[in-house]
Amino acid sequence: MKDDLGDRIRANPKYQELVSKRNSYGWIMTLSMLVVYYGYILLVAFNKDFLAQKTGAGVTSIGIPIGVGVILFTIIITGIYIRRANTEFDDLKAQVIKEATK
Repeated sequence: MKDDLGDRIRANPKYQELVSKRNSYGWIMTLSMLVVYYGYILLVAFNKDFLAQKTGAGVTSIGIPIGVGVILFTIIITGIYIRRANTEFDDLKAQVIKEATK
C-alpha cells in the first residue's frame, strides 16, 4: 500500500511540476544570495578604499550601509521564499496528496 501511494505521487504530473518549480526557484534564490554575499566579500577584498569612504560628516563609511543591505536582502528573499512556499507550493502539494489518496 505504501509503495503504491509513493508510485502514484511520483507519477502525478502536478508532483513533477511541484518538484520542478521548487528546485528551479530554490536555485534562483541561492544564486542571487551568493552573488550578493560574495559580491560584498569581493568588494571588501579588492576595493577597500571605496568602502572606507565616509558618508557625510559622520564616522560611518559606505561599507556599513552596504553590509546592512546584504543582511536585509537575506531577510527579504527568505520572506519571499516562505510566502511562495506557503501559497503556491503548499497548494500544489495538497492537490497531489488529494489526487493520490483517492
